[in-house]
Amino acid sequence: MASVLTGVMTSVIDKLTALLGEEYTKLTGVQREVNFMKDELSSMNALLQRLAEVDSDLDLQTKEWRRQVQEMSYDIEDCIDEFMHRVGTSSTTDSGGLVHGVVQQLKVMWARYQIGSKIQDLKARVEDASKRRMRYKVDELAFQSSTKTAIDPRLPSLYADPDGLVGIDRPRNDLIRMLMEGEGTSVQQLKVISIVGPGGLGKTTLANDVYHRLEGQFQCRAFVSLSQQPDVKKILRNILYQVSHQEYANMETWDEEMFINAIRDFLQRRRYFIVIDDIWSTQAWKTIKCALYVNNCASRIMTTTRIVSIAKSCCSPHHDHVYEITPLSTDNSKCLFFKQIYGSEHICPPHLEEVSSEILEKCSGSPLAIVTMASLLANKASTKQEWDRVYNSIGSTLEKDPDVEEMRRILSLSFDDLPHHLKTCLLYLSIFPEDYEIERDQLLKRWIAEGFINMEGGQDLEEIGENYFNDLINRSMIQPMKIKCDGRVASCRVHDMILDLLISKSVEENFATFISGKNQTLLLQRKVRRLSLSYYSQDHTMFPSAAIISHCRSLSIFGYSEQMPSLLKFRALRVLDIENGEEMEHKYFEHIGRLLQLKYLRLHVRSIPALPEQLGELRQLRTLDLGGTKMTKLPESIVQLQNLTCLRVCNMELPEEIGNLHALQELSEIKINRNSMASSLLGLGSLTKLRILGLLWCIVNTDTDNRTFIDNLLSSLRKLGRLNLRSLCIQSYYGYSIDFLLDSWFPTPYLLQKFQMNLEYYFPRIPSWIASLGNLTYLDINVDPLEEETLEILGNLPSLMCLWVSSKAAAPRERLVVSSCMFGFLKEFQFTCWRNRVGLVFEDWAMPRLEKLRIPFNAGTGLNFGIEHFSSLRHLIVEIICSGATVQEVEALEEAIRNAADLVPNRPTLEVRTWD
Repeated sequence: MASVLTGVMTSVIDKLTALLGEEYTKLTGVQREVNFMKDELSSMNALLQRLAEVDSDLDLQTKEWRRQVQEMSYDIEDCIDEFMHRVGTSSTTDSGGLVHGVVQQLKVMWARYQIGSKIQDLKARVEDASKRRMRYKVDELAFQSSTKTAIDPRLPSLYADPDGLVGIDRPRNDLIRMLMEGEGTSVQQLKVISIVGPGGLGKTTLANDVYHRLEGQFQCRAFVSLSQQPDVKKILRNILYQVSHQEYANMETWDEEMFINAIRDFLQRRRYFIVIDDIWSTQAWKTIKCALYVNNCASRIMTTTRIVSIAKSCCSPHHDHVYEITPLSTDNSKCLFFKQIYGSEHICPPHLEEVSSEILEKCSGSPLAIVTMASLLANKASTKQEWDRVYNSIGSTLEKDPDVEEMRRILSLSFDDLPHHLKTCLLYLSIFPEDYEIERDQLLKRWIAEGFINMEGGQDLEEIGENYFNDLINRSMIQPMKIKCDGRVASCRVHDMILDLLISKSVEENFATFISGKNQTLLLQRKVRRLSLSYYSQDHTMFPSAAIISHCRSLSIFGYSEQMPSLLKFRALRVLDIENGEEMEHKYFEHIGRLLQLKYLRLHVRSIPALPEQLGELRQLRTLDLGGTKMTKLPESIVQLQNLTCLRVCNMELPEEIGNLHALQELSEIKINRNSMASSLLGLGSLTKLRILGLLWCIVNTDTDNRTFIDNLLSSLRKLGRLNLRSLCIQSYYGYSIDFLLDSWFPTPYLLQKFQMNLEYYFPRIPSWIASLGNLTYLDINVDPLEEETLEILGNLPSLMCLWVSSKAAAPRERLVVSSCMFGFLKEFQFTCWRNRVGLVFEDWAMPRLEKLRIPFNAGTGLNFGIEHFSSLRHLIVEIICSGATVQEVEALEEAIRNAADLVPNRPTLEVRTWD
C-alpha cells in the first residue's frame, strides 16, 4: 500500500520477500543483501507507521529523515519492478529455436547481473539511512512530548461581536425554533440538536450566538469546546463548574465516573442548556453524554461537529434534529467581505467590482475564507492589478500571510484528524484543477492503480475505495456534486481553500508536482513522483527541462501544448490520464507499449484515430478508458491484457476473442452490428466476473441472417445473469428492436441492479424476467401502451429506487391509478407520455419516500393527481404539453401547479417546462 507518510515501504518489503522465493533462487550472490534490506526496511516501516500517527508534531529533522526513506522506498520498488518485468518477460516468451533461446538466457543473466549491482547500491543507501536514524536519535525525538501550546483557533468565534455577524439571522432563528419547539406542552422531553458542516462555515459562532440568546431561559447552562484529543476529565470538570458555579473538595483526585455522577446529581430536576462544541469522535461524546442524559425537564443539548456520522449519533434516533449549516448567500458574502475591508458593506470601488465577485465565488460562501481574503486585501493597494494577483493565487498556493496561515491551521484540523490512508487519498485530489468535477469511479480506479487501497478481508478494492470516498464526504473534506437516487455520490469537488491546503502539503511532502500557467510549483532538486500539467492557459506554461521525471508514477494532462514531455521519459508510470488534448498527434502514443508498469489509462482525446498494437504489452493495465475518443476499433492485442478489469469505449466493435479477458468486470459501450463477429458475442459469456455491460445495438431482428447474433447474445446474457452481472444498458441511435428480451432471458438474472434502455423501441409489456428482480434499484424502460398492470408489476419490485418510464400512450382510460403501498422505496420517478390526455393519480401512501418527480400534463386538463400525498418530495418537474391549448389554459395550469406545490409538506423546488 502506498502512502504519503510511508512511501511504498509496505509494497517494497513484499517484493523483497518475493525475491527470496523459489522463483528467483538463481539470484545468487545477493540473497544475503536482499534479506538484510528486508529486515532493515521492516524496522524502518514500523517506525514510519508510528511517525504517521504523530505527523503534525514532528520536528524538521525527523521529517527530513522520513522524506529520504520515502524516496528510497520508491527507488527500490522501481528497481525491483524493472527486474521482475525483464525476467518475467523472458521466461514467458515462446521459444523461437536454439538461437532465440540462448538470447533469452543471456538477457536473463544480464538482468540478474544488473539487479545484483543495483542491490549493492541500494543496500548502501539503506545502511546510511539506518545510521542517520541512530545518529540523530529519530526514535527519541519523534515521540518527545511537545512543550509548545497552540492557541485555540476557536477563541475568536467565542468572543465575536454580535453586531459584526453577517448572515446569521436565519440559521439562528431556525435553531432557536428547533430547540424551543414543543415548549409549554405536556411532553417535556430532553432534546438534542446537532450542527454539522465543514470547518470555516461558522458552527461555533452560530452555536455561541444561540447559546447567549437562550441561556436566560434555563436554570443552569454550560458551553465547552472539545479538541481532537480531548481531556474528557477536564471537560467534565468544566461542565460541572459552569452548571453549579462551585468547586468541590478533592476534585483533583476524581476520576471520570465521579465527575459524571456529580453532574448527574446536580442536573437532576433542573432545566439545563449545554453546548458541546467541536466533537471529533463518537467515543468522547458517548462518555460526555453519560453525564447529560438525566431528566425530562425540557432540557436542551446542542452539539457541533464537522463529521456527519457523529452529528447523527449525537441525535440518534432523531436524525431530523441534525442541522446542516450552509454557506453564506452571495449578498451576505459581499456584505461580510466589504465590511472587513472598508468597514461598510456599501463601499466597493467600481474598478474592483468584477474581481471582488470572482474572489467571492472562489470563497464559496465560507465565512472563514471570506474574512481571510478580506484581511489579506485590506493590507494591499486597492488596484485591480493587485487584487487580480491575489485572485490568481486562490486554489493554488496562496502567499504566506498571518491570516492565510491561520485559515490553513483551522482547515488543517480536519486534515490532521484523518487516518493516514485517507490523508493519502485526499492529497491525491490536489492533482485535479480548481473547480474540476471529479467523477467517483474515475477517482477510485486511480487510487487503486496508485496502490492507495489496501485489501481488507477479501473485500473488492472498489468497494473499499468507495468506503474511503464516503468517509471523506462524511468528514466534510470534499463536496458532493451529483448524487444518485440511491444516495451514492457520483462526483465531487474540492473547495478552493481546501485545494490550496492540499497543494501546499503535496509540495511539502513531494507527493505531487504542479505545472500550469497560473502556478508553477516544481522542486527541481527532487524526483517528480506525480505530475499534473494544466495547459488551459498554455501561453505561460513551460515544462522545465531540468525536471527529473523518469521515476514519475502518475501523469495527468489537462489541455494540450507542444511542450509536453515525451512518454518515453516516464518509465515508471502507473497512471496516465489525458483530458481535452484535442490537438494531440497520433505519434505521441507510438511508444505507449513501453509504459510497462501502467495500470490506468484514460484518454479524452478526440484527435487520435487509433492506438498501436503495442498496447498489448501493458500486462499490468487494469483500466482502459477510451470513451472520450473517436476510435472505432481496438488493437487486436487488447485480448492479451489479462489484468484488465475495466474497458470503456464509445461506439467500438467488440474485439475478437473478448472471452480471453477473464478479469474484466466492466465493459461498455460496445457496438454490435453486421460487421461484428458473432463468435465474439458468444465470448461475452466467458467473462465470469463481468458486472457492468453496455451495448450499442445495431442489428435488425427481422433479418433471418442476424439470428445468430441474437442467439449468441442471449446465450451470453443467460450465462452472465447466473454469475455476477449487476448492470445492463442497451442503447441505439435508431429504432432497432430488442423484443428478443421479452421472454428469452432465463433463468432470471437475480443479481441485476440496473437495467437501462436508450432506444426508440418500446416493449409491448413488461418483460417477464423483470418482475422477479428483487435487487433491481434502477430501471429505465420504454413500454407502450402503459397499463395499470404495468404499474402494479413495477410497484411490487422490492428494491426499486429510481424509475424512468416512457410511453407513447397510456391505456384508453381517463386515469391510471398508482395504488397505496406501491413503490415503497422509490425515491425518483420520471414519467413521459405524449400522445393523449391520460394522467396518473397517486393514492395516499403511494411512493411514500419519493423525493424527485417529473410528470407531464396536457394544458386544459385538471391537476388533481394527489401531489399533496408526497410528504418526502424535494424536487418537482412538470412538463406542460401545449399542443392544441390556448395561452390562457397554459397559464392557468402553471398557476395551478404552483399552488399545488405549496401544499406539499416539504415545499419542493419547482421547475415548469412547456412543450409544443
